[in-house]
Amino acid sequence: MLPWKRVLRPLAALFLTAAVAVVPAATASADSAPSSGWNDYSCKPSAAHPRPVVLVHGTLGNSVDNWLGLAPYLTSRGYCVYSLDYGQLSGVPFFHGLGPIDKSAEQLSAFVDKVLAATGAAEADLVGHSQGGMMPRYYLRFLGGAGKVNALVGIAPDNHGATLSGFTKLLPYFPGAEDLIKATTPGLADQLPGSAFLAKLNAGGDTVPGVHYTVIATKYDEVVTPWHSQYLSGSDVRNVLLQDLCPVDLSEHVAIGLLDRIAFHEVANALDPVHASATTCASVFS
Repeated sequence: MLPWKRVLRPLAALFLTAAVAVVPAATASADSAPSSGWNDYSCKPSAAHPRPVVLVHGTLGNSVDNWLGLAPYLTSRGYCVYSLDYGQLSGVPFFHGLGPIDKSAEQLSAFVDKVLAATGAAEADLVGHSQGGMMPRYYLRFLGGAGKVNALVGIAPDNHGATLSGFTKLLPYFPGAEDLIKATTPGLADQLPGSAFLAKLNAGGDTVPGVHYTVIATKYDEVVTPWHSQYLSGSDVRNVLLQDLCPVDLSEHVAIGLLDRIAFHEVANALDPVHASATTCASVFS
């Protein structure tokens, strides 16, 4: 029989491979984000859109690739849009969101301060995909973010953990597997249902006062399962199922954040509810 360490390393690799399979290939970093589109620090919010929008990528994503669809969608509508890289591991380029999530939230805190200082705005709006829709809740609850953020929009956020269609339930059958994941990719370990991080995050309720929450989920999600675990409970929460807006929308975990204009339309509604319009299948043309 092979030693356990030789068995566990391929298991960890399989866990990472499963995650990589459901995110777009990373090819760029924040430094190369289009300055004429988003991450333009000369942009000044307008009266119509007075708050800058900070985009928070998902696990194994980065500040560019995750937002090649949504960032231009929002900038073309007059928003000042910014995105950050967080959760980097030494020696792992492009694939971010793998570091301890509490430390990633500290990076988000510093980035929001930078954006507010550059734009002169009092508050920002946050839009995150997957881990990027969940991690900001730590910033809001524990790092003073609630006073600097108007709204958090989560696109397929793993608010109560990610099971990868049940794959993570197999980990107890491999002694030492969770310890190996914690040691090598703590950001993944923090997202396992029942983790100490998630217990702390969700203790005492899902939300904090003063922040408007929107969750946009798809029933075809293969990463954050069951899909309704993405939903938040509390006041000032709007939980939305994509297929209630357009029954024929087949987007899964990646597509909903990367290219789904129906989801994008609902993001825009959440950012500007006063001027919201009904989101339907026709919103793909908006």
